Amino acid sequence: MSESTRLSVFKTYKLYVGGKFPRSESGRVYEVTTATSAAGAGGKGKWLANAPLSSRKDARDAVVAARKAFGGWSGATAYNRGQILYRVAEMLEGRRGQFVREVGEAEGLSKSKAGAVVDAAIDRWVWYAGWTDKIGQVVGGANPVAGPYFNLSTPEPTGVVTVLAPQESSFLGLVSVIAPVIATGNTVVVVASERAPLPALSLGEVLATSDLPGGVVNVLSGRTAEISAPLAAHQDVNAIDLTGADAQLAKELEVAAADNLKRVLRPRAEDWTAEPGTDRLTSFLETKTVWHPTGSLGASGSAY
Repeated sequence: MSESTRLSVFKTYKLYVGGKFPRSESGRVYEVTTATSAAGAGGKGKWLANAPLSSRKDARDAVVAARKAFGGWSGATAYNRGQILYRVAEMLEGRRGQFVREVGEAEGLSKSKAGAVVDAAIDRWVWYAGWTDKIGQVVGGANPVAGPYFNLSTPEPTGVVTVLAPQESSFLGLVSVIAPVIATGNTVVVVASERAPLPALSLGEVLATSDLPGGVVNVLSGRTAEISAPLAAHQDVNAIDLTGADAQLAKELEVAAADNLKRVLRPRAEDWTAEPGTDRLTSFLETKTVWHPTGSLGASGSAY
């Protein structure tokens, strides 16, 4: 068969949950098209793929997987987590061409501009990888107290975090909200951009072939409001990042999250191309303070 008559092999995109690639429990899909800026005069983008339309059960399954993975991931050494994040960056570099194409189609960018976005996203993985064994020294340390005690503060991960990925920045923004969460020992359930989910679903393939344990990152696609509502109310989710929610949805999810006192990161204007700071690293950390007596009071200590 000549190349001109060869049938195209279309990619089947699936969810990424617990280190595996299930189809949505609902069996539903929705059409993903190119960005309208790349659509031409017709205004409607070109069909790219059918993405899974996640259900509430998919969201619950993702939380179960994230909770199961939390103990091992949070218990790993910070140095080891940094090695694994760097390995993810290596894998992304090896599949750069694929992501350049997907980001270009998703965001309506030229090949050169899409390449710059992908390069920035890979560099951001490396940047956060370097922080895994340093953030403890920045936000922890010895505290002066008026008494015969040592007082030491150390950061610990919050737990299972739900992240609503940015709607417009399908890859650089996505990396910028995922990497700091897992760098600090949390596990995450990601709700991909509703309009442009394909780079996020492809990221799941990279994570599965890296050294990242299954369940540390779980990626869902579909209607943001439909998936995020059960996640915000889920009693085993410890925190939620509302970056990808509009103002009305963010308000509703914040109310739902109050049922079990989740930590909430409210949406704000973001320039994803700007140099990142440590604020996202510290957004999902808790501080454990240990008091230890000195002198003749004994050798036992207590933690609060």
